[in-house]
Formats: sequence, structure tokens, C-alpha cells
Amino acid sequence: MTERRSASRLGDALVAEGAITQEQLDHILAEQRSSGGMLGEMLVAQGAVESVQMLRFLARQLAVPFCQLRHGLVDFSLLELIGEEEALRLGAIPMFKVHGTLTVAMAEPQSLPKIDRLGQLTGCKIRPVLAPRQNIFEYIKKYASGNTDVDSFLASLEESEVEVVERESVDDGPATDLDRMVEGSPIVNLVNVALLTAIRDGASDIHIEPDKKGSRIRYRIDGTLRELMKPPSGLHASIVSRIKVIGRMDIAEKRLPQEGRVRIVAEGRDIDLRVSSMPTLLGEKVVVRILDKANLRVRLQDLGFRRETLEAFERMLRQPYGLVLVTGPTGSGKTTTLYSALDLIRSPESNIVTVEDPVEYQLDMINQIQVHEAIGMTFARALRSILRQDPDVIMVGEIRDEETARVAVQSALTGHLVLATLHTNDAPGAVARLLDMGIEPYLLSSALNGVVAQRLARTVCEHCTAKYIPEQNVLEDAGLADKPGRPFRRGAGCEECHNSGFRGRVGIYAVMEVTPDIRRLIHRAAPTHELREALAQDGVLTLREEGVLLALDGQTCLEEVLAVTHSEDTGAEASRRKRGVPEPAEVV
Repeated sequence: MTERRSASRLGDALVAEGAITQEQLDHILAEQRSSGGMLGEMLVAQGAVESVQMLRFLARQLAVPFCQLRHGLVDFSLLELIGEEEALRLGAIPMFKVHGTLTVAMAEPQSLPKIDRLGQLTGCKIRPVLAPRQNIFEYIKKYASGNTDVDSFLASLEESEVEVVERESVDDGPATDLDRMVEGSPIVNLVNVALLTAIRDGASDIHIEPDKKGSRIRYRIDGTLRELMKPPSGLHASIVSRIKVIGRMDIAEKRLPQEGRVRIVAEGRDIDLRVSSMPTLLGEKVVVRILDKANLRVRLQDLGFRRETLEAFERMLRQPYGLVLVTGPTGSGKTTTLYSALDLIRSPESNIVTVEDPVEYQLDMINQIQVHEAIGMTFARALRSILRQDPDVIMVGEIRDEETARVAVQSALTGHLVLATLHTNDAPGAVARLLDMGIEPYLLSSALNGVVAQRLARTVCEHCTAKYIPEQNVLEDAGLADKPGRPFRRGAGCEECHNSGFRGRVGIYAVMEVTPDIRRLIHRAAPTHELREALAQDGVLTLREEGVLLALDGQTCLEEVLAVTHSEDTGAEASRRKRGVPEPAEVV
């Protein structure tokens, strides 16, 4: 009687949601009374409801998450906690563990005895997730031995799961199917799975590395490398060869570094890939840079600038001529900031030319030039030629040497707006770097409009955010020692953020706008610490202080800010407090 009432409630809920009609429900219930089957299974068997639709509906009714297991989503080392036999009996497979809580994919997440049994076996608090029964059994059997059978797993994947089609090469060539050369090969599927998984998860790079036991494939998400899979020994050379074929590289050359480029279609959109191979002691290592325009934010307002810093940056860009620098380490988002600046100032009335190495994204109404040093096409040579192309705005991908720096400064002094990147720790340090390159102080003081220093900080995952009180030493490093007990936000770790507590990144920006006082300091080649003191006197925030504001706003955590900002900021903070300038906590 209880099962009939439960089935009736499920059927009524499906009718109320419009998944089935009342006539279909009455018919299925009549059959169920004679056969004794499960209502949900009978609805799926007769095609009234799709399997995934039914499971999602059940998950909502049970108030548990629903997921379909896929490679890279489950930490298979956790399977040892319960063993293959018990996992099959319980219809459950551990997914990941966070602070004593074990998330488990279960076919029956409503079964309290099974949840209790899992708790006894693992000693953890169990967080159940609904997953298809066959999906769970498939993964238990494939990975229970601890040695992934990559060949059989990938060969069994459906074509729709691993389809990656080459659109065209970056230079020329028609669209072709990447599977044409080795159709049905497990290696083709393995490479396609790695590419698609990285693209779906928003990764920026894929690392394919040789290992003593075989190969290791990792991908970088939000600046952190995470392991994707470990193919068994004997496959590494084939995987590397497949990547080289995709990147139009020489598969026979294994002793020298190589670079390749290709454009593919995945997930219904164009993706550019940059491929780099490097010989190591154990074999070739390959890194694939993924340039997905879906991840490119070109509006300055979307990058994370505070209102005051954004207004200062825009004033620098609105100048008719001068030099604007963006500084920071590799991977801090400098190129994205420059693209966003170009997006702000581009128009049909302006001739904008860029010199990049490499050209990462193609932008409308902008003439982009690729550096090719092997044939003598350097930054400096391209810049000299651009000046004869009647430019209004010039963007230099990176100032690497004195020649490039001198041409950039001269271009800024002769009526052009020049945007460029430079590798320095903070904004005032850019002045010292250019002076060290041999640029005369009187030229630099006249040419420079301003400098933007930036870092990327990981943002707190919205799915597992929680309040916490930072340690006292963390508060002291952040300049908030007098505010103990104030709660901040951080992620506890969940499936959505790959157990990291972070999902996505936000920019931290410190803007040094060249005022008359700063210009005079540059003209007399004042040391960097004097520039920092002058900026602190004017109330300009350092990178660390800007990051603390983000933490106070709940976008990231204090520990992340301290990890990505430079400790030299503390000197400016100390001088700021001595002069009575408001601390970041008081600025908010």
C-alpha cells in the first residue's frame, strides 16, 4: 500500500509538471497493479519520460543534486575506501572528499541504511548525489582495479561525446574532420576527450607530460594545474604524435622544440589552439594553449576594476597621444586588459595596429601583426614599419629590449597613443625598468600617461561559499590587524569548483596616473620608493590594498590576495597609516 501511495505521489507530481498526461499516468498505474513494477522504470521503458529527465525530476523530489559521471569528475582513489564488491552492492561510488565530507554518487540516495553503511565504511559524513545506476556500475568496474583501461574506455565512447572537428588552419586550408586519418582509434578519442573536457571546464592550457610509468595529462583551471587522466605506459608517443598532427607539426622531429597552431570546432564554437612541444629526458612534453573567445571579456567594466581605478585608466586612454603600460607577471591577464582597452577606443575613424607574439584573439577594426623573429620580424622592426602606416593607436604585445622601448617612447612623443605590456612587480617599478633599458628620464616623463599593475585572484565558488575568520597573522599581513573577528568568505570545496573552493578569477588593478608631481619625479629619475611614497601621499592604493578591498567585498579570500600580491606593498601601507590615509577597510 505504501509503494502505491508513493507511486501515486510521483505520478501526480509528473502530471503537475507537464512531463506526462493524466491518461498516461492512469494507464501506467493500471499496468503497475498487475505487474508490480516500479512506476519510474515503467514510464522510462514505455518512452513516456526520458531516463535523464526522470532522474533529474527524482533528484528535485529528493532534494539532492543530480550528475552524470564522466572522466575527470571522480577521484577514483577513493573507491578503495569501500571496495569494488561493496560499491556494486550499494550502487554507490565516491566522487570527492572535502573536510571530512564524502560526496558519493548513488543510485538510491534516499536509502538511509545505505548512507549509514557508507558512513561506517569511510568514517566520513556522506553527501549523496543521484546518478544513473548503469553509469555508476560502469565506472566502478572500469576503475576498481586502480589501472585505467584507457583503450577500452575511450573506444567505447559515443562519437558525439568526443567529436572535435578541425575548422581550418590559422593560415589556410579547408575544413576537415580530425578523425579522418585514424578513424575509430582510441588515441584519437583520448585526445578529443582531453580537449573537450578542458574546453568545457574553462581550462587555459593542457599539459601532456612523459612519466616513468607512462604519461600524465593535466589542465590549468583558474591558474592551477589539475590532473585530468593518467594513460598507461606505451601511449605517450602516440598521444604526442596525434597532437602534432592536429597542430601541423613535424611528427618525425623529436629532438627540437616545435610550435603549431590550429582552429577547431568544439561545443559548437570556434576554438584556437597553440601547440608547443619540448624534448625532455623522459620524452616529449606538449602544452596546448586553449584560446576560447567565450572566455574573453573585452569590456573594461567586466574585468574587475573599481570605479576609481577604472576612471583613472579611461582618462589615460582618452589622451590623444602618450604611452600607457600594463605590467604584471606572465599569466596575469595583461593581454586581455589591452584588448579591452582597444575595444573601448576602437572606431571606424581610428587606425589601430597591434604587434603581438602571438596574436591570441582576432578583433574587428584592428590590424594585428604577428611577430616572427626567425625571419627578422621583431617588435622593433614591426614598430618602425607601422609608423609609416599612418596609425592612430599602436599596441605592442611586450617591451622586451631597449630598441623596442625607444621606438615605443618616440612613437608616443610624435602624436600616437601607444599601449604596451612590461614585466614589473608594480606600477612604479615600470619607470625604473624603462630607465634601466636606457630611456632618458626627460623623454619618459613627457611620454608616459600612466601604468596599470595587475594580478589575477581566484574568486570564491558561489556553490560552496562559507564565512570564516582569518588567522591573526593573515589580518596583520593584510593591514587589518585592528579588525579581528570580522568574517570573510571562502569556498569549502565542491564538485562545481573541483574541490578547490574557487571558481573563476577576477583582476586586481592598481593604477598609477602620471600627474604633474609624478612627472617631475620621473624627470629627475627619482628612485622607485619615492614614487611609491608620492602615490601613497596622494591616496593611490597599492595592489595589496586593492586586493583586500576585493576580499572585504567577498569576491575572494584574504589568503588568496596575500598569495598573489607582492610583499613590497607593505612599505607603502605603513607610510599610508603614518600619514593618516584611510586603510582599505575604511575606504569601503
